[in-house]
Parts: sequence; structure tokens; C-alpha cells
Amino acid sequence: MSTLPDLDSLKLLVDVGELGSLGRAARASGIAQPSASKRIAHLERRLGLPLLERTPRGSTLTAEGRMVAGWAAQVLSAADGLMRGAQAVRHSEAAHLRVAASMTVAEYLVPRWLGELQSRLPEVQVGLDVLNSSEVAALVLAGTPDAGDPVLRRGGGRRVELGFVEGPSVADGLDSRVVATDRLVVVVAPGHPWARRRTVLRGAELAATPLVVREPGSGTRETLDLAFRGMHRASPKLELGSNSAVKGAAQAGSAPAVLSGHAVEAEIATGRLVEVPLAGLTLVRSLRAVWRRGRPLTAPAATLLSIASRP
Repeated sequence: MSTLPDLDSLKLLVDVGELGSLGRAARASGIAQPSASKRIAHLERRLGLPLLERTPRGSTLTAEGRMVAGWAAQVLSAADGLMRGAQAVRHSEAAHLRVAASMTVAEYLVPRWLGELQSRLPEVQVGLDVLNSSEVAALVLAGTPDAGDPVLRRGGGRRVELGFVEGPSVADGLDSRVVATDRLVVVVAPGHPWARRRTVLRGAELAATPLVVREPGSGTRETLDLAFRGMHRASPKLELGSNSAVKGAAQAGSAPAVLSGHAVEAEIATGRLVEVPLAGLTLVRSLRAVWRRGRPLTAPAATLLSIASRP
């Protein structure tokens, strides 16, 4: 049986903290207080921590409960993002607004933006295509996709109005706006010699090392290629088509990898990957929204652009 707590119990715990008592949290969830108490007791056993302070006046969170509730809120937010992203991909062809996003942006930023868009415009159904940056640009430039092109055909015959890319350049024919910045980081498996090195990694040494990298056409690869320009460069150890595949290869010890800090944040925090300090090489990039030049955005697309652009 899984040792992970269920989301309903985590939501109940968060509600206790926000509403001030177990009774109010139970009513908000539409369950009886004894049932709520059993859920929290089960969660306490699962985590091995006292979460509630039970008194004749009611039950409130312990210090441990407040910490766990804060972490639970992050889990619930991530789960909500997962569902919004999956729904957008699932409804891609029938959507009122179709957008395309590069993998890093789609995984770590778009779900939050879609959640706010749904709050503002609940009647708008969004479809999402997840591609690499060059493919996103091609879809947006194409307007209505050409059924004969294997990339453009993924647009399902409807116009992709707004795209999000992560490369250092923007294709001709597109207008753009910077919506965020991202830092690429060098990561290795805990057993790799670089995980224990005492000197800072220099750009020339990184360039001369066979690496696990994203495929040509991805924004991550384009940024890395630009940073290595003019340096003696080794051929890649592996070229892989997703962040997850690159992370998996790095964790297996295949070679060092270079990925978005967003993509490896959890692995670094849990020790599954180790970030290697780097000097003498700029690996900061802009994440941009792109749309077809000369074509005004519809109200839903303009609203999404406004949400994404907000600091």
C-alpha cells in the first residue's frame, strides 16, 4: 500500500489551519466532524507526527501541523496544476483558445497561468500543445496548421494563437514579450566526481565534456549552444527529447547534464541530483510569449498574456 497521504486529507488539514478549527474544516468539506477527526488521525499515523491539538474547546493545528499544512498546500497546488494541464492537453482540438508551449514552460509555469485564466474567464476552454521551442514558433507562425506537416498537424486544424518559448531568439514574423527568466544549471548524480569537486567548474571545461543534453530545436539546447560558441566543444554523450529523460540519464550517472533550474529543483532539494557551481559562462535566458506579427490577440489570449507577464 502507498505511504503517500491522500489529497482529501491534506486539503482537510489545510482547511483546519485556514478556518481555525476542525469543525469548520469538516463543514467546508461536507463531512461530519467525527469522520474528519478519523481522517486527520489516519494522517497523523501515516506521517508519524501530532497534527492537531485536541481540547474541550475544539481542535487546532500543532506546530508540526502548521508546518505540514504549509507543505500540503504546495502539494495541492501542484496537483491542481497537473489537472489543469492535463485538461488543456486533452481538450486541445476543441478549445476556444489554443496555445503552444515549450516543455519547461509547460511543465512549470503554464498550469498556474491557466488556473488564473479560468478564474477570470471560466467560460474559456484552453487547449495546450507541448512541443520544443522551434516547433512552438512554427505552429504560431502557421496560423491554421498544414495537415501535411507532421509538426503542424498536431494543431488539429485550429489556429494556435499564442505560444511560449524558451530560446534566446525569436523567429521572424513573430512579436514577443518576455514573461520570465530562467537559469540553466549543471547537475550530476551524487556519485559523480563533480559532486565532490572543490574547485568551481569553468565554462571551457564544461564545453569540453560530453554532456547529456536536450535535442536540437529545444530552447535549452539553443541557449547552451549559444553559450559554447567559440569554445572547443565535445560531442554530446546523449541527446534526449524531454527534461525527464535528461534527468533520468544524469541520475543514472551517464554524464553531467544542463537543464532549467525549474526542471531540477525537486531533484536537487532531495539529493537525487547535485548542482555543480559554474563560473565564466552565462546560462540565464528569457522565457517569452510569442504571437503572429500583425494579428491582434483575441480577448482570452490577451488576458493570458497579461497573466503570464505579471511579475
